[in-house]
Amino acid sequence: MVTGAGSGIGRRCAVALAKDGFAVVLAGRRTELIEAGRSEIVARGGTAYAVATDVTDERSVMDLFQATVDRFGRVDLVFNNAGVNAAAAAPDQVALADWDQVVATNLTGVFLCVREAFRVMKRQTPAGGRIINNGSVSAHVPRPNSIAYTATKHAVTGLTRAASLDGRAYGIACGQIDIGNADTDMAAPMPHGVPQADGTVRAEPTMAADDVARAVAYMASLPLDSNVQFMTVMATGMPYIGRG
Repeated sequence: MVTGAGSGIGRRCAVALAKDGFAVVLAGRRTELIEAGRSEIVARGGTAYAVATDVTDERSVMDLFQATVDRFGRVDLVFNNAGVNAAAAAPDQVALADWDQVVATNLTGVFLCVREAFRVMKRQTPAGGRIINNGSVSAHVPRPNSIAYTATKHAVTGLTRAASLDGRAYGIACGQIDIGNADTDMAAPMPHGVPQADGTVRAEPTMAADDVARAVAYMASLPLDSNVQFMTVMATGMPYIGRG
């Protein structure tokens, strides 16, 4: 199961997982995009199912997992990829509605999917499964004027640690991939220049989204007694390592 599967990293990961033999459930808000992803996988000889889902809605997430179990009988892997950002703004300029939207998607949405994954994975036979959460390098360091996004991504790290610990007794492995400057719509401004910690604006390199998909596919390929707890995959030259 891949959330936010209609485009970008989610779409490329869904395709990569299908190539590795997974039957993939593409979850996302925009039906036409997840259906296009499903068609791409099927055209390549894979198995895929598209389910319109709003991860901020509890009932929608519960229905997603029920539809998956009804279709395939179990859930072996969940990639919690759905996420949003708010417009760049200083903390005193962030509207509560924008904060709430980012928290609802990036944090509560991940929690709801983790909760449902536990409910299914604990009870299926054989029990267990794997959860991979999309963190971001913002789970470690912020960009300027990104307080809501940064706060939620730091919180995802705590959620990952807690789920990893609580999953041990049930054969549920939980890890996190922290991604930096993948070539998606969110990273489109990078080559043209983005604000830096020192107040300047500079271009930053990006990497192919398919390289992220290869990393997620590797994490997913491990047996459940092995786990990539945290992985950072990023454009080599981005200014993440260093002082700003």
